[in-house]
Amino acid sequence: MKHSFRLKRRDITCVALLAPIVLLFSVGALSQDSSQPDLKQMQQKLEQLDQEMQQLKSQIRTAEEAKKSAEANAAPVGGAPSTTETVAKEGEQTLPKSRVDFYGFVMLDSGYEFGQQDPAWPDVMRPTKLPSFKNEFAPSGNVYASVRQTRFGVKSSMPTDLGDLKTIFEFELFGTGVDAGQTTFRLRHAYGELGQFGAGQTWSPFMDIDVFPNSLEYWGPNGMVFFRNVQIRWMPIRSEKGRITIALERPGASADGGSYADRLEGQNIKPRFNFPDLSWEARLSRNWGYVELAGIVRKIGWVDTNGDAINLGGHVVGWGLNASSNLKLTAKDTAKLQLVYGEGIENYMNDAPVDVSIRTTGIAAKPIEAVPLPVLGIVSFLDHNWSQRFSSSIGYSMVNIENSNAQTPSDFHQGHYALANLLYHPIPKVTIGGEFQFGRRVNFSDGFNVNDYRTQFSFKYDWDKGFQF
Repeated sequence: MKHSFRLKRRDITCVALLAPIVLLFSVGALSQDSSQPDLKQMQQKLEQLDQEMQQLKSQIRTAEEAKKSAEANAAPVGGAPSTTETVAKEGEQTLPKSRVDFYGFVMLDSGYEFGQQDPAWPDVMRPTKLPSFKNEFAPSGNVYASVRQTRFGVKSSMPTDLGDLKTIFEFELFGTGVDAGQTTFRLRHAYGELGQFGAGQTWSPFMDIDVFPNSLEYWGPNGMVFFRNVQIRWMPIRSEKGRITIALERPGASADGGSYADRLEGQNIKPRFNFPDLSWEARLSRNWGYVELAGIVRKIGWVDTNGDAINLGGHVVGWGLNASSNLKLTAKDTAKLQLVYGEGIENYMNDAPVDVSIRTTGIAAKPIEAVPLPVLGIVSFLDHNWSQRFSSSIGYSMVNIENSNAQTPSDFHQGHYALANLLYHPIPKVTIGGEFQFGRRVNFSDGFNVNDYRTQFSFKYDWDKGFQF
C-alpha cells in the first residue's frame, strides 16, 4: 500500500523519543540565559512540540494498520487467508469429484415349503409356478436353502461439461430362463447416462422399484410391474420435487396357442417386432411421499411364412397404465401401493403368463385370431420400523388375467401373494429375519385351485466401499 509520506516506523519512533530530550535542553538553555525567561514563549513552544508528538503517534498508528492490511493480503502462514485463497478453498469444497462405489451383499435363504411348486423355483413364491393340477410337483413338504440372492455391483459418477456421467454394472447369482434353478451369474444392470440421456439395461420407466416391500423373499409381489429392459431414455426433468422419463425399450412377448397350439405348431408362425416399446413415467414428490403415473404402448406382431390362402399373420397393440405411490403415514410407517391395468403387457409384470393368446371368431375365412390378454395387478404393503434394530413388512398382491375363449381350462387365471416378516439388524449392515409367505393359484375354467405356505429364514451381510478422485 502506498502512502504520501516516506517516514519509516523506526524513524518516527526515534523522533518521538528525542522530542522530550530536546524540550529539556531547550528549557535548560533558557534557564541558564542571563536574561529574564519568557514564560509565554516556552509555553507556546511546549504546546507546539506536543502537537507534533500527537501527529507522529497518529502516523505510527496509520503505518501499523497499513502493515497489518498488507500482511493479511499476503496471507502468511498462520495468518488470515487472502480473498483469492478463500474463493479457492470454497471452490474445492463445492466442486464435484469423480467417484466409484463398490457394493453388494452375501445372503443365505433357507426355509420349509408346506405345499409343492415347480422344482426349478424352490426358493421363491410364484403363483404361476404352483401346480395346475393335483400333485403335479409332488411330494409336498420340502426344505430349501440358497445363496442365489448374493449380489455385486459397481457404480461410478464423473462431472463433465455436459452433466454427470454415471454408470452402473450389477449382477447376482439367481439363474432364470434356461438357467432356472441354478446358482449362476445373472446380469441385472449394465447402464450409463450423461446429463438427460441414458442407455443400457436397467429398470423400465413403466415400473416403480420403490413399491417393492422390505421382504426376504426374492421374487416379490406378483401383481407388481417389474422388468429390467434394454432401453434408450430421455429424462428432461429430474429434481427432488419430481421427474419425467421417456424411453424406447427392446420389444418382446410370449404367446399361447391355447387349444390350437398343436395345430399352429406346424404353421410356421414367426414373431415380428419392428417397433420398440414406448414407455414413460411422471412422478410428483413431496414431504409426505410421492405419486407416480406410468404408461406403455407396444406393437406385438407375427408373420405367417407359409403363404397359404388363409394367412394367420397379424399384430396387436399392447398398452398399460400403472399408478403407484409411497405414503409416509407416520415417522415409522410407509405404505407401498400400486394399481396397474392393460392388455398384452404380461412380460412386464412380475409374475404373469403370456401376453397374447388365441380366440375363435366363427368366421370360416379366418376361424381364429390372436388377442392381447387383459391383466390387472394390485400391490398393497406396509413397511414398519419398530425401532432402530427391528422392522417388519406385511402386505398382499394379486394378478388377474382375462382369459380368451380358446385357452385351455388349466391355464393360469389368477394368482394371490402375501407375506409378513420380522427383521433384526444387530448392526446396520447385517439383517437376520424370519418370514411367512402365502401363494394361491386359480385356473381358468376347470375349477382347480391350490394354496401354498412357506417359512423362510435369511441372513444378509451388506458391504460397500467408495473412492473419490
